Formats: sequence, C-alpha cells, structure tokens
Amino acid sequence: MSIDKIETPRGAIIKDKNGFAQLEWNPGFSDKWNKSYSRAQEFVDSEVLRLCSKKVPLQTSMLQKSGILGTEIGKGEVCWIAPYAKKQYYDTADSRSYDPERGGHWFERMKAEHGKAIIAKAKKIAGGG
Repeated sequence: MSIDKIETPRGAIIKDKNGFAQLEWNPGFSDKWNKSYSRAQEFVDSEVLRLCSKKVPLQTSMLQKSGILGTEIGKGEVCWIAPYAKKQYYDTADSRSYDPERGGHWFERMKAEHGKAIIAKAKKIAGGG
C-alpha cells in the first residue's frame, strides 16, 4: 500500500513524482505559531529579569540595571553586562547577612524557586497547555 498524501490541520506531507516526501504548511499556520512562541519567549525573558532583580547583589543598582540594558526581550538570552557581573555571579556568596535573597548565582537560585511556574505559563502562552 502506497500513501501519497498525509494531511493534518497544520499541513500535509505529499510524495512527489520521484518518490520524495515534501512538507507543505497550511497558510497562516506558521504565522500563528510564531506569534505564540514569540509571546512565550518574551514572557520568559521578562520573568527572568523581574524575578532575578530581587536576587542580584545590590549596592548602586548598576548590576541589576545592566540586565535590563543587556537583554533584548524576546531573543531568549538574558545578559547582565556590567564588567563585574561574572565575578559577582560566580565569586560571591549566595546570600548576604543584611539581605538573604541577594547574592551570587541569582539565575540558578531564581530558576530553582520559580522555573517550573515560568515554564508552565510559557507553555500556556505558546498554546501547549
């Protein structure tokens, strides 16, 4: 039995005259999903910045604000660009006596605390439940 075409709401796989399978997306499918995925990525980037801001070491707020300046929301990469960010992240205690939330490894600590909730919400935004 030879199958020449498989169709779904997203598109179809069609066997061409040489026996090779071609994938054809239905019109509008990629636009719809790209928008959903972009919104989900924007949400993740924003939440990472928002939730990490409470954990970043704070003296003058330059380090914290360098995350805002160094991040293009929706690109999927959150960067703290202050020249001393790497040293603060890796070579600083994870807690301070005056503020136990602030310290090194702020992304890892935020992810442990809020990561599952961020992912769950991003899935909803992207249409994945």
